Amino acid sequence: MTQHRGASSAAWPGLADPAHDSQRLFRQILGAMSEPGTLTTLAVPAPPQAAPSDALGAALWGVILTLCDLETRVWIAADLDSPPLREALTFHTGARITDDPANADFALLTHESFDPQTPFALGSDTYPDRGTTLLVAVERLANAEPWILSGPGIETIRALDIGDSPGCRALMDRLAANRASFPRGLDMIFGCGARLAAVPRSTRADSREVN
Repeated sequence: MTQHRGASSAAWPGLADPAHDSQRLFRQILGAMSEPGTLTTLAVPAPPQAAPSDALGAALWGVILTLCDLETRVWIAADLDSPPLREALTFHTGARITDDPANADFALLTHESFDPQTPFALGSDTYPDRGTTLLVAVERLANAEPWILSGPGIETIRALDIGDSPGCRALMDRLAANRASFPRGLDMIFGCGARLAAVPRSTRADSREVN
C-alpha cells in the first residue's frame, strides 16, 4: 500500500527546489494579487495530463504547492476530484481535504463546476481574510473586454477575459457582487495552463457586454 501511494504521488510533481521555488512563486502570486487582472506565468511542472487532472493546469497546481500547508483546508469540486489528486495534495503540502465548502480556505474548481449557490465562506467584517479563495481553471486568460477591473492595484482600468461559457460569466458576476458585501467576499485566482490572474474581493468588476 505504501509503495502504491509513493508511486501515485510521484506522478504529481512537486517543486524541484521547495525552499527557493516556493519563495519565487509566492512573490509572483502576491504580485498578481496586488495588481488584479495582470497575467502571470508560473514556471512549474504541470500535473498529469490525463482527465480529470489535465483540466487543472500548471499555474493552479503551482498555487496549491505554494500556498497550501498543514493548516490549510481545501475543497475540491467533483469534476476535478480524484483519489490521486487528494493523495498528491496531502503528500506534497500536508493540507486537509474538506467536503464542506464553507469550511475551506481554498476551493479548487473549473468554470464548468462553479455554482453561485455553493456556500463558500465570505469571512466577516472583522476577519474578511477568512473567506474562501477560489482557484478556478478557466477557458482562457486575456487582457481584453468584456470585463473591466478597477480599484486598488489598478492605475486606471484593466480588462480581463476568462471565457464565454455560462460558468465564466457566473464567476465574473459573482466577483461583481463582492462590492455589495465588502469587506466580506470571495477572492479568485484564475488559471489557464501555466498562466494565472488574480482578482481579490477589493476589485470592482464591471461588464461592458451589450445585452
